Amino acid sequence: MSLADEYVAESRTDRIKIHGPEGFEGMRAAGLLAAEAMDALTPFVKPGVTTAEIDRLAREYIMDHGAQPACIYYRGYSHTLCISPNHVVCHGIPSERALREGDIANVDITVVLDGWYGDTSRMYAIGEVAPRAKRLIDVTYEALARGIAAVKPGARFGDIGHAIQSYVEAQRCGVVRDFCGHGLGKVFHDSPNVLHFGRPNTGAELKPGMFFTIEPMVNLGKPQVKLLNDGWTAVTRDKSLSAQCEHSIGVTETGCEVFTASPVGLFRPN
Repeated sequence: MSLADEYVAESRTDRIKIHGPEGFEGMRAAGLLAAEAMDALTPFVKPGVTTAEIDRLAREYIMDHGAQPACIYYRGYSHTLCISPNHVVCHGIPSERALREGDIANVDITVVLDGWYGDTSRMYAIGEVAPRAKRLIDVTYEALARGIAAVKPGARFGDIGHAIQSYVEAQRCGVVRDFCGHGLGKVFHDSPNVLHFGRPNTGAELKPGMFFTIEPMVNLGKPQVKLLNDGWTAVTRDKSLSAQCEHSIGVTETGCEVFTASPVGLFRPN
């Protein structure tokens, strides 16, 4: 079976899957590897290093640890990472562009380990950044934390979106509507779509065994985005800075488990 075949061995469905103990074990391992790979990249996300070089290092690390980069072969994408600097909202393509002092950048990584997907992203401040850029990063991490705090059995997906949106907009920032979190497990992008905006007590009910990502994208300006001609890169329409951070989580009997937490506390590297 080719890697491409392996990735589509299970398909997205409209039904939200409920996973048991085996699923939690698989996701813990995949999530840990994704977090460890990101930890290993952190010293290299600095001025003068190209995003292509960071992508190469990520690919080597993942494959050296018995896993595969999920994004390679995915809908024709040919890189391990998405790296999104400054006004790039998401899906930035690695290139020979070197990171520069004062940039901010999101690094998004997904691994496939024994058929399970671990998906996470982090924000990096490249050297000294402007106060408004630092504030945007802080708001985005707090938005993710508030979204995760809303996850518990009996809550609804609208509660997650509302927790994020109400906080972000109170900070006079914009929540991107065009992209969302997603279910995952043995499928990269599965049901449900996890919106980062919404009304309380709406949407499907959260139940133990559901796996999904929460990955708010927050713009310093307005929430609107546009897609570039490469078919991947999304940027802010008003050219304002954008930030994103992401965890893969599973709903437990009492709350949730974060699968992609950094084992050495580097999830917020700056």
